[in-house]
Amino acid sequence: MDDIRDMDSIPNPTVILRRMAEKVSALEVDHNLPAIMYFRSGLQMVRMADMYFKQGSLKDAYLLYLRFITLFLEKIREHPGWALLPNEDRRVASDKLKETIPKAEKLKELLRQQFQQEYQQKVSKQLEVERQRKIAAEQEARKLELERQKQQQQQQLKQRHETVITNNHMTSDVVTGPVVPLDSIVYPDADVRNKQQITQPSAPTFEPPESLAPAGFNSNDQKSGASRLPSFDRSTKPASLLSLSTQSHHGLRIVVVPSQLVERFLVLAHASTLKNVETCGILAGYVDQNQLVISHLIIPQQTATSDSCTTQNEEEVFNYQDKHNVITLGWIHTHPSQTAFLSSVDCHTHCSYQLMMPEAIAIVCAPRYKDNSIFCLTQNYGLDYVAKCKKNGFHPHPTEPPLFMIAEHARLESDLPVEVIDMRR
Repeated sequence: MDDIRDMDSIPNPTVILRRMAEKVSALEVDHNLPAIMYFRSGLQMVRMADMYFKQGSLKDAYLLYLRFITLFLEKIREHPGWALLPNEDRRVASDKLKETIPKAEKLKELLRQQFQQEYQQKVSKQLEVERQRKIAAEQEARKLELERQKQQQQQQLKQRHETVITNNHMTSDVVTGPVVPLDSIVYPDADVRNKQQITQPSAPTFEPPESLAPAGFNSNDQKSGASRLPSFDRSTKPASLLSLSTQSHHGLRIVVVPSQLVERFLVLAHASTLKNVETCGILAGYVDQNQLVISHLIIPQQTATSDSCTTQNEEEVFNYQDKHNVITLGWIHTHPSQTAFLSSVDCHTHCSYQLMMPEAIAIVCAPRYKDNSIFCLTQNYGLDYVAKCKKNGFHPHPTEPPLFMIAEHARLESDLPVEVIDMRR
C-alpha cells in the first residue's frame, strides 16, 4: 500500500503541464495600470523567453511564451485602454502572437517528452528505493529471529543446568543416612559389591555444547551484515517547477551590474550635474544561467530639472532593444544636489519598471556626496502601495513600513564590460 502511495505522489507529464497552464491562466490585468505598460511587458516576455530557449531552459521559456499568449489572446482585450493604443502597437502584438503560438506548441511537446523521461526515472528510482527498503527489512527480521533463537537456546541451557543441580541435591539426600557403628557393619563379598555398584544411582554427566549458535551461523557474520545495511539518499527531492534559480535572494534572480557602469554614466552626466540638472539612463541586458546581466547603458533623449528627469522618444529605445535583443533591467539617474534615495516621483517611475520585471533596480548617484546606491521597492509593501497611489508629482509617502530598500539581489562585477549608447547626440 505504501508503494502505491509513493508512486501516486510522482506527478506525470500531463499533470505537470496542466498545473503550468493553470498557474498562467490565473494572470490578471489591472485596469488601473496603463495598457502600454502591458504591451511593453509582453515584448519583454518574448525576448526573455527566446533567451531561455537558446540556453536550454525549456520550462522557463514555455512559461513566458504561455504567459504572453494568455495575456494578449485573452486578458488584455478586457483592458479599456487597449483599444486606444496605436494601431501599430496592436499590430506588433498580433504578429508576436503568430510567432509565439507555434513556438509554445513545439516547446510543449518537447517538455512532454522531457517530463515523461524524468517521470520514468523517478518511478524507477522509487521502485529501487522500495526494493532496498524491503531487503533491509528482511535483513532486520532475520537478525531479530537469530537473536530470538539465541535467547531461547540460552534459556534452555539455563533450565537444563538448574535441572542438573536439582538432581544432584536429590541424590545427595538419598545416600545420606544415620551413622552405623563400625562393629555392626557386615562386608559383602566381591560379587555383591559389584552388583551394588551397578544398581547404586550416580550423578549424570553433562557436557555443554561447544557453541550456542546454530550450525552455519557466525556471530561475526551478523555484525558485518548489520554494517552492510544499504543507506538511502532521501535528499533527492524534485525542485519546484517555477523555480528559476538557486542563486537568488528572497526569490529574486541576481542582477549583475558592471562596476564601471556608474563611473561611465557620471562622466556622461557631468555637464548636466554642473548645471544642477538630473540625468537618467536605461539599464538593459540579458539572461545568463538564471542571472540578469546588465550589458548596455542607454541614455535616451530627455528633459530634466534639478529634481526630475523625463525620457523622450522612447520608441527609439525600444527599437534598439529589439534589434540587439536586450531586455530592460532598470534605470539610473543622478541627484546633483541631494543624497541618494528614491523620491515620491522616483518611486512611481521605478514602479513601472518593477511591475514589468520584479528584479528591476534603480541606481541613484549623488555626486556631491559621493554616494551611489542601488534601490528597489519593497516586495511586501512598497510595490503594491505605489502601484495603487494615484497622486502625481511630488507628494508625501509614509516612511513606515519603508517603501524602498537597498537592492540586496544586485551584485557588482568588476570584469564585465558595458556598452554605452548616448541617444542625446
